[in-house]
Amino acid sequence: MSRVVLPVDRLPALWPARLHGRRTGALLHAASVTSDLRPTLSVLEEMNAAGAIKLAALFGPQHGFETTTQDNMIEWRGYRHPRLGIPVHSLYGEHREPTDAMLDGLEVLFIDLVDVGARYYTFIWTMLLCLQAAARRGITVVVADRPNPLNGTETEGRPQQDDHLSFVGLHPLPVRHGKTIGELAGLFRAERVPDADLVVLPLEGWNRAHYHEETGLPWVMPSPNMPTPDTAVVYPGMCLLEGTNLSEGRGTTRPFELFGAPWVEGHRLVSALQALRLPGVHFREAAFEPGFQKHAGQICRGAQLHVTDRGSFRPLRTGLEILRTVRDLYPGQFAWKQPPYEYEEKKLAIEILCGRPLERIFDETL
Repeated sequence: MSRVVLPVDRLPALWPARLHGRRTGALLHAASVTSDLRPTLSVLEEMNAAGAIKLAALFGPQHGFETTTQDNMIEWRGYRHPRLGIPVHSLYGEHREPTDAMLDGLEVLFIDLVDVGARYYTFIWTMLLCLQAAARRGITVVVADRPNPLNGTETEGRPQQDDHLSFVGLHPLPVRHGKTIGELAGLFRAERVPDADLVVLPLEGWNRAHYHEETGLPWVMPSPNMPTPDTAVVYPGMCLLEGTNLSEGRGTTRPFELFGAPWVEGHRLVSALQALRLPGVHFREAAFEPGFQKHAGQICRGAQLHVTDRGSFRPLRTGLEILRTVRDLYPGQFAWKQPPYEYEEKKLAIEILCGRPLERIFDETL
């Protein structure tokens, strides 16, 4: 097991000398912690007390600064931090990009967010919008790098078409992108915001071939329905179920692993899926009752997805085959989710997730 040292583990030493004492805002969430589980905010408070920064504002992405909102399209409002007395601005509500008023007086915007290696996960797009807003005002953006929990060597899925960009993909990327959040920040600067003043604080000791469990780092939920590293592994494919009337297991303790609907016959579905002999995965017949979201309070039958070999498992291919199979088995019950979805008012949710029109989502080259 490699020993990964995060930038937030040594933030005072890594902080650029030219930014010493500057008025700083910080984009954080509950998973923003050091390798020994200290909140990044605590590190920033110590730096503030020592005069290294002047902590003036906080920002939070989807699911909230404290990672409390459960579902997509559940907005949250900003507030004043009860202990620090500084504003906490919401970037998943009335505004998704920091406004001039939010950035007023700031000289630095520090970002420490945990990504899960999938294009749909909106934190990287909040980072891009922050980079754009900061560049317009001449504010330096400092990004603390973190490992990609799905490793940094494998990718899956083609980048989305330019006319299918959205808040689940504001810039063309593979579905499973294989990059760290710091690498994405550099890519966004190179391809979208060339005038941005960006500093990426580096990782130490990360082996790009390693999944999260091999980093030695703790797992803190970056969103309420991302409870374990296992969830992150299946998410690049199983998130596609959000674009349908199938339950993706939200409202259970194994979201994105359990899936089904009240009208699905578990044995029939599992038999069809197992017959596909998809690599690295086993489907087990399962029943569950979501506590909220789709089919809440109803017994859903379907399956639980068990990854048996991460090396051969292809989450996107698996998710698409699940959709194809359910659609073919239950043509009278299966349906695509209608807009709105993640601020898209016209295109189907599955179209912006896949980044192409409905008639092309099952392309083998996706």
